[in-house]
Amino acid sequence: MVDGWGRGIVLGGMAVSVAAGPGGHPATAQEQQLPEIVVTAPSPIVRAPRPRPRPPARVGRAPAPAPAAPAAPEAPPATVPTAPPPGWLPIVADQFATVTVVTRDELERTPGGTLGDVLFAKPGITGSSFAPGASSRPIVRGLDNYRVRIQENGISSSGVSDFAEDHAVPVDPLAAERVEVVRGPATLRWGSQAIGGVVNATNNRIPDALPCPPQAPGAAPFPVKAIGPAAMAGPCVKYEMRGAFNTVDRGVDGAVVLDAGAGNFAFHADTFGRHADDYRIPNYPYLPPRDQTLPFNGRQPNSAMRADGQSVGGSYVFDSGFVGMAVTRNAAFYRLPGLEPTETNTRIDMEQIKVTSRGEFRPQANGIDAVRFWFGHTDYKHNELADEGGFDGIQQTFTNKEQEGRLEVQLLPFDLRFATLTTALGVQGMNQRLTAPGVEGGLFDPNRTTSVAGFMFNEFRLSETLRAQVAGRIEESHVRGSVPDLFVDPLLNIERDRRFTPKSGAIGFLKDLPWDLVGSVTAQYVERAPRAPELLSRGVHEATETFDIGNPNLKIETAKTVEIGIRRPRGQFRFEATAYYTRFSNFIFRNLTGFTCEETIDTCDDPINNGPGGDLSQAIYSQRDATFRGGEFQSQFDVAPLWGGIFGIENQFDVVRATFSDGTNVPRIPPVRVGGGVYWRDANWFARVNLLHAFDQDNIATTGETPTAGYNLLKAELVYTTPLRPNDFGARLLTVGIVGNNLLNEDIRNHVSFRKDEVLMPGRGVRFFATLKN
Repeated sequence: MVDGWGRGIVLGGMAVSVAAGPGGHPATAQEQQLPEIVVTAPSPIVRAPRPRPRPPARVGRAPAPAPAAPAAPEAPPATVPTAPPPGWLPIVADQFATVTVVTRDELERTPGGTLGDVLFAKPGITGSSFAPGASSRPIVRGLDNYRVRIQENGISSSGVSDFAEDHAVPVDPLAAERVEVVRGPATLRWGSQAIGGVVNATNNRIPDALPCPPQAPGAAPFPVKAIGPAAMAGPCVKYEMRGAFNTVDRGVDGAVVLDAGAGNFAFHADTFGRHADDYRIPNYPYLPPRDQTLPFNGRQPNSAMRADGQSVGGSYVFDSGFVGMAVTRNAAFYRLPGLEPTETNTRIDMEQIKVTSRGEFRPQANGIDAVRFWFGHTDYKHNELADEGGFDGIQQTFTNKEQEGRLEVQLLPFDLRFATLTTALGVQGMNQRLTAPGVEGGLFDPNRTTSVAGFMFNEFRLSETLRAQVAGRIEESHVRGSVPDLFVDPLLNIERDRRFTPKSGAIGFLKDLPWDLVGSVTAQYVERAPRAPELLSRGVHEATETFDIGNPNLKIETAKTVEIGIRRPRGQFRFEATAYYTRFSNFIFRNLTGFTCEETIDTCDDPINNGPGGDLSQAIYSQRDATFRGGEFQSQFDVAPLWGGIFGIENQFDVVRATFSDGTNVPRIPPVRVGGGVYWRDANWFARVNLLHAFDQDNIATTGETPTAGYNLLKAELVYTTPLRPNDFGARLLTVGIVGNNLLNEDIRNHVSFRKDEVLMPGRGVRFFATLKN
């Protein structure tokens, strides 16, 4: 359960927070050297910078065209990284994957305490919204659970959110410096469980550079993130404080981040906390035929939450790389909204302890450019508590003990005459042990999954304007556990030992076009092995009110995807547009059959058991062929100078259509959405008004799903940033802001949520936030 640490930091951090740069923001892109967008998740190939006629969109490490191995580069001068103008749309155009980037300043402005809340309105992405503000997992292009990998600094989040929507993701946006969502062939780097995408939260818990140079600027022999006073040779300390208040749920949140360096050592510590009451909603939350006579006080019943976390880490930094580790704790105590969970006072008490390590070594010799590694060990547990049958206490427990490691080697560029080739090789291993005991027998018996994989990325620079990438992965997955054949003898457990060998490959092309345009074409073939809960579930899942039935005979799931895109990352008009088509064979889904059960299989009112039925919905893991197709678009246009700043317009659009081979609809697919707005910025101020419209969703499954009405989500924000008087130890930058969300106070029901007919999204609310940085 969350302790006083979280409550203390919430109150202590309320006043202040951090901004992304050391000074005011210029009014236009043309007046400043924009920072490069360095994305960390898409590819193991990190390229050296090459000259461009204008500032690039990100740092790349493009191989030199000469056949000779390049010498080790000199360390760049220590410089203070500039921040993009607030609200600037980051377009990543030099990757073979589609990448959505959420920067630190946007994380501060966005209401919500989960990754699903933060990404809710991004094109092609939404959240599961099982418990808004507490448990909402990102859904990418209509794909969720085991098809979307969530990770922090390259290591899996290692919770249990991927097989049940009520389980929170143990990664809090308060602790993130940035969030990247990756789709496309780069997901082969992370495994078949990223078949739909990767959500990567990054922070400085394992420092990869010193926070300040050990000597005068320009002479630092080690990687550094910022500069301090000239000729600084002693210890360096940098801090950030973040805080916010939300009116919709009387929520407060805050964080303190500390980075320090001395000699070759860099240290990091952070602590955060949040607390929220039941949130306000516009109207009665429960749709007919549910009970319409329950008392209603203007709030979503049973939606309160609190969370906190702490982390300590450090690294040894040297001129050829770094090595470090961190210990992190995440905890949350939250309630589950909905009719039955409210009646039974259902809540979840979660805690995770994680030890992570990573490092990099750049020998620049023997054909090797860089060697990198990641490792994580996780101990996760949560209790599901409820008042059932006169007993108010733990009804079910979930645990996950997991280890994951990855090693990557990037080779020096090699001249093939027709192209310059850069290759990266990697191996990845995982060991996971899951348990789910419960008062009514639990959801599955203890089981173990192990996997080992190898992957290769080859990047060909065919010319100065054309690049190609070919990637492949082979994986061995082993699932061991037991499950009865519920439809033959539910009392006899049968040992199951399944082995799978998923094989995946991808090819992509990037072409620089006139007017700063970049075109891309990618194709990928990905196989996914079924996971243990999909194979071995056999009982009650209290929080979701389902009787889950796994299928131990599931086959490998296969996805064949083609995607085309065109992007413009810089200039007055910035945009990206993508379209994709995916054909699934043996698509695994949790099929709500329309039948109901009590605590045992013989109570189910299906044709096999002919039982009396009950309060639990029967959900059977099934397989069918399916087709997903869709597209996304987003843009910004700086229209004209206005009042000493820049006035602009923005818009977005996304659509996904998913059907089975017989033409019926895949369940819980997001609706078509279109949006747009206006913004204005100058050196200190940023203002924006944006409206997102979601259309009705009538393309529903034949059983277990109902249509959902559309909605309008109106948001407005005003942010002010100012530098403070510099000194050696005091704060140097202050940002304050106000954000209004759902200003029309509309009834918003998220179609992909299992609870959408009982849970409304938060109503009209205002978020006040402040950030402070030295």
